[in-house]
Amino acid sequence: MKNQTVPTKLRSGDEVIVIAGKDIGKKGTLREIQKSKNKGFVTGINMVKKHTKPNPEMGITGGVVEQEAAIELSNLAIWNPKNKSKDKIAYSKDKDGKKIRLYKSDGVEIK
Repeated sequence: MKNQTVPTKLRSGDEVIVIAGKDIGKKGTLREIQKSKNKGFVTGINMVKKHTKPNPEMGITGGVVEQEAAIELSNLAIWNPKNKSKDKIAYSKDKDGKKIRLYKSDGVEIK
């Protein structure tokens, strides 16, 4: 089961909430998804400190830099701003036959 990609209904740009881990309950925007690792980067979530060496040629000063680390997609849920709670994602077709994503609790389209 290791190194097996699991399909996700989340997309980059979605407002998500962390449902497990050290940042439980925090909200942010899903910035990037790594499908091969089943992980994603959320703005302001899972911040880690990275020690960098100075590189004068590239103009990088050394020191401790705080950056976002990847978080498991199974630890994220989409945030429904109308209900102010986490939600699940459902699919439906609009009047043109195009597939759209909906919040499962109230059936409102996800923008």
